[in-house]
Amino acid sequence: MIVCGIDEAGRGPLAGPVVVAGFINTNNYSNQFITDSKKIAEPDREELYSEIISSGCIYFITKIDHLTIDRINILAATMKGMGIIAKTLHEKCEKFLIDGNYFKLYGNRQKNYNYETIIDGDEKVFEISCASILAKVTRDRIMREYCKEYPNYNFSRHKGYATKEHIANIRQHGLCPIHRRSFCKNFIELSIITEQPSEQLFL
Repeated sequence: MIVCGIDEAGRGPLAGPVVVAGFINTNNYSNQFITDSKKIAEPDREELYSEIISSGCIYFITKIDHLTIDRINILAATMKGMGIIAKTLHEKCEKFLIDGNYFKLYGNRQKNYNYETIIDGDEKVFEISCASILAKVTRDRIMREYCKEYPNYNFSRHKGYATKEHIANIRQHGLCPIHRRSFCKNFIELSIITEQPSEQLFL
């Protein structure tokens, strides 16, 4: 059976997009070092990312920006990204294997697809692990680009997660345009917005 692994990166951060990736192993690709992207060092993830996209296999990556996350909430934004993957790749595979325990699309459109949710799928299923790496590296690169635009927040270091450093940056400088307001309600009164975010930051 031809399966497509789906995983996301960036549900928890205070800033930036959530990124969702799908991967179909159409070329018998294998690598013993591929596992959950969170368990792989950043330089190694970058190498594996390059290997995966050069493997001749089918993949697709999409992002849902911070404005959409604030408008519809992070769960709905993640499902929206997964829906884009499913719509794009459903003719290329027979089943979707999705990391986690939940998959529901607007209008119950998930019923149009053959799918299975798998807890810790990014460790258990090779295709999901590959999708995990694609999503994580893509998002990290986006956040490094944002770091150039908003250097006061060191996004290249913490990628928008709620580290002590990041919270200290917010307390000192206020919120920047890519912060998720719905995640930063305690900091709204500190908001300093003097410029607009870039249009679309992709690779």
